[in-house]
Amino acid sequence: ADYSPFLGIEKGAVLQEARVFNDPQLDPRRCSQVITKLLYLLNQGETFTKVEATEVFFAVTKLFQSKDIGLRRMVYVMIKELSPSADEVIIVTSSLMKDMTSKTDMYRANAIRVLCRITDGTLLTQIERYLKQAIVDKNPVVASAALVSGIHLLQTNPEIVKRWSNEVQEAVQSRAALVQFHALALLHQIRQNDRLAVNKLVSSLTKGSVRSPLAQCLLIRYTSQVIRESANNNQAGDRPFYDFLEGCLRHKAEMVIFEAARAITELNGVTSRELTPAITVLQLFLSSSKPVLRFAAVRTLNKVAMTHPMAVTNCNIDMESLISDQNRSIATLAITTLLKTGNESSVDRLMKQITNFMSDIADEFKIVVVEAIRSLCLKFPLKHRSLMNFLSNILREEGGFEYKKAIVDSIVILIRDIPEAKESGLLHLCEFIEDCEFTYLSTQILHFLGIEGPKTSDPSKYIRYIYNRVHLENATVRAGAVSTLAKFGAMVDTLKPRVFVLLRRCLFDNDDEVRDRATLYLNTLGGDGAVVETGEDVKEFLFGSLDIPLVNLENSLKNYEPSEEAFDINSVPKEVKTQPLAEKKAPGKKPTGLGAPPAGPPSTVDAYEKLLSSIPEFANFGKLFKSSAPVELTEAETEYAVNVVKHIFDGHVVFQYNCTNTIPEQLLENVTVIVDASEAEEFAEVASKPLRSLPYDSPGQTFVAFEKPEGVPAVGKFSNMLRFIVKEVDPSTGEAEDDGVEDEYQLEELEVVAADYMLKVGVSNFRNAWETMDADCERVDEYGLGPRESLAEAVNAVINLLGMQPCEGTEVVLNNSRSHTCLLSGVYIGNVKVLVRLQFGLDGPKDVAMK
Repeated sequence: ADYSPFLGIEKGAVLQEARVFNDPQLDPRRCSQVITKLLYLLNQGETFTKVEATEVFFAVTKLFQSKDIGLRRMVYVMIKELSPSADEVIIVTSSLMKDMTSKTDMYRANAIRVLCRITDGTLLTQIERYLKQAIVDKNPVVASAALVSGIHLLQTNPEIVKRWSNEVQEAVQSRAALVQFHALALLHQIRQNDRLAVNKLVSSLTKGSVRSPLAQCLLIRYTSQVIRESANNNQAGDRPFYDFLEGCLRHKAEMVIFEAARAITELNGVTSRELTPAITVLQLFLSSSKPVLRFAAVRTLNKVAMTHPMAVTNCNIDMESLISDQNRSIATLAITTLLKTGNESSVDRLMKQITNFMSDIADEFKIVVVEAIRSLCLKFPLKHRSLMNFLSNILREEGGFEYKKAIVDSIVILIRDIPEAKESGLLHLCEFIEDCEFTYLSTQILHFLGIEGPKTSDPSKYIRYIYNRVHLENATVRAGAVSTLAKFGAMVDTLKPRVFVLLRRCLFDNDDEVRDRATLYLNTLGGDGAVVETGEDVKEFLFGSLDIPLVNLENSLKNYEPSEEAFDINSVPKEVKTQPLAEKKAPGKKPTGLGAPPAGPPSTVDAYEKLLSSIPEFANFGKLFKSSAPVELTEAETEYAVNVVKHIFDGHVVFQYNCTNTIPEQLLENVTVIVDASEAEEFAEVASKPLRSLPYDSPGQTFVAFEKPEGVPAVGKFSNMLRFIVKEVDPSTGEAEDDGVEDEYQLEELEVVAADYMLKVGVSNFRNAWETMDADCERVDEYGLGPRESLAEAVNAVINLLGMQPCEGTEVVLNNSRSHTCLLSGVYIGNVKVLVRLQFGLDGPKDVAMK
């Protein structure tokens, strides 16, 4: 190991050494070494007590006597790191102010930095004049120190820094590169909340007064920001300042050229014509001798390939030469970009090149390559054989869990989406579990084998691989193998006798779970002379998707009290309850009890059902299908807080208005809601239940019921008026007056929408559930959704409109995706199971098409 000069140093010993700061004859070299040790301790997280920090601080201040420039710089750093308290700052202020007006530029610059770091607003006003002078100082080191200090002070004392605008503007015209860079950064921060001022700044500077490459890079970023903001307000389609960005591509500094190219590629809705000059300069960087330029160019092109693959194809020859680059990060990015942009004829050549360097890169890069290969295989399904072989080969090589999981997931997706790849893909997975060290992956593969294996032309060839797991693996994998064997026996009649024999052998396993599963499946399949279920019942038991959310099942089992009556799985609510949003009401004013949804999903449905069945007017409405989340009908902090829950029955809808009186001096009586259903023609009011009394901060409910055509998803808009008798309450006694006044309070409108007739019910295996439904029930339509903010926003809007449960995480849309598939499931009123496969695509810059 390399020797560290700080090896084994202790705080106590260093504090003893710090006494050299008090010597009459100071040794600058020795003092600098002690300060270095103190700084090391501070940066290693060592804490000094208040007394220790004060002693060190006062000792360090004595070093201002020394004229040694090196030691003085160490003193400045030490004072900044110690962050002295307000009463200690006064001790050192005079020395720092003296240095700030010194003739030694190094003293001036550092004194400015330290003073601005340790002083508060009161002292800042005293030195403001010196700071303004420093900003326009001829020495660039001093000017930069003042400008950087201004950037830091803007966070704590913005009103003082904003008064320096004139001096900062003058510094923007400086010939010193670093001064111009820091001045532009500070000026933009001063004006950043004024969009018009930022526009003027960009407009004036893009005319050519910026010489510093660093400042030019900043200006490009600010220009991109202005372009983005103007695009939101400018419908004409013309893009201001694009010519400036294109002009920067011809700058002599490489950093400016790259910054401009990247800015162009990241413009919203960028066209092929606008991209071309940026792609051209990035292509030149690919052959640069500097690794950082090659890396920057290939990483940018990799991002462009996600949205504009055709624009990057001209660079393919240059990127192929980067596959053998010594820098493995560059090689990986080059490969993945080529996989996104390559054509069918180049696939085999690319695969040979990838094979050579996969062993040299880290797992995180390997995962990127695997995902790119998966996308390529889906793009060119005819190449599935060579790509599947490649995935199979790397699956047997060394690698961590995430890497292996990415490969397995890719093979599974290819098996599902490319029918011709099913048999070879399943065999590759079978070969992998022979040596798989990850229990999770083994059980997942066995589960998948049980679903897809029986559907192949020769299911018997997988039995050997599965049964080997029963002998050679841990108990978890053995139990999974038993379940998979049972699925083959249920689905393939010719294999049933062989499966019986194998399952009987599992009865002697030393693990309870394995033996229990073997016993269960033997009885289910009809072994050991047991009562045989019908074939359809067996298949439903083994393959049927569990259409009950596991959290609901778990809660219902916890709430079940053992009795003579068996647990009824049909009593478990099927709707997936999302976490309710935080209440808008102030503490003490939000509805409690049934006014707000209770915590657990089953108790919510149970509580609502019990409440409604206890009201005689609603008792004959039948079984409650769904209760919505509470919808707010009042603003926060108003006199009365009201929200409504929509209860959906087959032939009725009941509105439950949860009311809270937030005025201590009032008592409300005979509280009702007058509902105007003139915009809901299919609904007819049949009953209402007023609230007799509503004291302060004690929630209560009033109900209104409507009849609607049975089984029909009627929709409509309802106007609501809260009507009540208000009585004054004496604050001292709490007694209400006898006489009251009738009053009304207008509430927000309420809508019953199509999503109210849909329960969010997930399925455990969407593909299986889809395939088991009758093809006659399918309907396909295509829609134009018009311009949307993003693909993700369009997906969320459709999910909310349908009110269904997203499956398999498909509600998440990847950044920069131009297409997406979303899977939804639910149960419609009348207990109708519904599955939806949504395919979204960007048609043009922002228009979204949906199938």
